[in-house]
Amino acid sequence: MPFNPQAVLIVAAILFVLGLVGVLTRKNIIFILVSVEIMLNAAGLAFVAAGARWGQPDGQVMFLFILAMAASEVSVGLALVMQTHRQHKTLDVQELRELRDKTEEYSSI
Repeated sequence: MPFNPQAVLIVAAILFVLGLVGVLTRKNIIFILVSVEIMLNAAGLAFVAAGARWGQPDGQVMFLFILAMAASEVSVGLALVMQTHRQHKTLDVQELRELRDKTEEYSSI
């Protein structure tokens, strides 16, 4: 079965757009983090497809870097989410923005 890099790049683009839509439309921080992970995996898939197209291992190396970056992003992101939930008892981005705006009002007094 021949390798079709265009099909893989189309799948990567669809995944990236789905992740972007998730980042822009979701209100829960955890769903936003998952959407960012989908976007990173789409970029990694595009690198692997490009590397396979030209027979170079560079795409796989870049994917390993993306995996390492995604792992660190998840660990820091989930730590921040847990701390935010402990302090404010919410994971809704809109409520956290309202808390920030109230804090800015009090600090300007």
